[in-house]
Formats: sequence, structure tokens, C-alpha cells
Amino acid sequence: MSNLPVINPDTATGEAAAQLAAAGKALGGTPNMVRAMANSPALLKGYLALNGALAGGALPAGVRERLALTVSEANGCSYCLSAHTYIGEHLLKVPAVELEHARHATSEDPHAAALLTLAATVVRERGAVGSEALGAARRAGATDEEIAEVVGHVALNVLTNYFNVLSDIDVDWPVRVLPGRPAAGDR
Repeated sequence: MSNLPVINPDTATGEAAAQLAAAGKALGGTPNMVRAMANSPALLKGYLALNGALAGGALPAGVRERLALTVSEANGCSYCLSAHTYIGEHLLKVPAVELEHARHATSEDPHAAALLTLAATVVRERGAVGSEALGAARRAGATDEEIAEVVGHVALNVLTNYFNVLSDIDVDWPVRVLPGRPAAGDR
């Protein structure tokens, strides 16, 4: 059972209704995470703003989904692993092998691998990555803009990971379970 109510967009009122409508337009639907975020319209508004801003950045959608998988694996969020695996595979047509590699911060593409490794290092070291990690990313072709956006995607995904783990909402997509962890709703 969810630790937070999931707000129905059809019966929501006030600012929650406005933010759910904005989410539906921006995301093409209102998954359970968004509906639970509507308990705080300010949180939902902030999530949508950061998500929208980063979607218009330098990193392509397939890389953004793989970054989400890297961070979600590190943070133990089966909701986000499920969502980003589904989106990556079915909407963005990222090869399944690349999605699985992303859970372990690897890729067959050296540039993507460097960005995923950097993201995993940012999570593990809480931002204190050092010049060696930054140099490795740059040697693989990462630009300063991409490096900055990796940090933004880490922050966005930490937000959603922690929110989903805390709220324990039902997963809207085919569930990807973390080894040794129950799926959402089974805790």
C-alpha cells in the first residue's frame, strides 16, 4: 500500500489540479509518481520544471534514460528502473542490452559510457568526483555542458528515486525488480 495518496486528476482541485493538467500535457499522461507528487503542487511544479529544462539540453533522450537507469540502480528504485526501462525500450528504441548495461553504468558507446560512469561517481561520491573522473569524461568527448547536465540528471533522478522509495507507490510499467529487494507495493 502506498505511503502517500495517489491523486486522481479527474477529481483534483486547486493547484494540484493545475499541476496534474500540466504534467499530463508535458509527459503525455499522469503516472502514479506524478499523481503522488500532486500532494505537494510545489514539488510537482519543481519536478516538471527541471525535467522540462533538462529535456531541452545537450544530452539526447536515449542517454538521459540511461542516466536515469544508472542513478535508479544506485538508489534502489524499482519504480524508476521500471519506468525508464519501458520508456527507453518502447518509446526511444534504445537496445535492451544498452538499457541493461546502463544499470551498471556501462555502455558499448565510449561517450555514453563515460557519462554513465561520471553519473555513478557523482552519486557514489556525493559530487566529490575529482579531476581524474572529470578528465576521463573529457577524454571520452564529454563537453562541459554535458558534464553539467549529468549533475542535473543525477539530481532529478535522486529526487524521483527517493520520492518513489518513500511513497512506495504502485509501479505503472512492467516491473524491474532489484536483486534482493521486494517490488514496490510488496514492502
